[in-house]
Amino acid sequence: MKTPFRIAFALLLVSLLSACTLYVRSASVGVGFGVTLDRVITRLEPDRGTGASYRPGDRIRFIITLTQPGYVTLVSTEASGYSNTLGTYYLDAGTTILPPPGQGAGYYQVAYDSPYGLERIRAIYTNTRPSGSLRIEGRFSNDEFNNQVRIYFERNIAQSRDVAESYFYVNP
Repeated sequence: MKTPFRIAFALLLVSLLSACTLYVRSASVGVGFGVTLDRVITRLEPDRGTGASYRPGDRIRFIITLTQPGYVTLVSTEASGYSNTLGTYYLDAGTTILPPPGQGAGYYQVAYDSPYGLERIRAIYTNTRPSGSLRIEGRFSNDEFNNQVRIYFERNIAQSRDVAESYFYVNP
């Protein structure tokens, strides 16, 4: 009698959790960047949800929620490992759709030559305006990318910093 109840409970739990987007943060997350991170970015996800699928040519926007105003630099890393800065924006506290209204076309577009597979999006928050020359662009391993973020933070003296990551898939 207990076994069917346990199975039913496990299935219910799995179905409830599969509908959730989990954001994992730990106190040691800042170690990779050489700085202490504040919890400022509480949400970052593609407009279709974390882990959603897009095709080359599809329009995409990102939803971000901040607990305080500041500057957010959005960086995309393709399945090939190539990273590039999509833009830097001043955002008020609260939820915003990126790119913000009045900034370009109002959406990003998945490039027609994007490699298929996992694409990561990272939002880098600072409470001070970054220098115009601060861009992250190139092909990096995860450790090399983290080093680029550390350098970004070093060049941008900020009292409050945070990094959040989400992802989506590019499929044919």
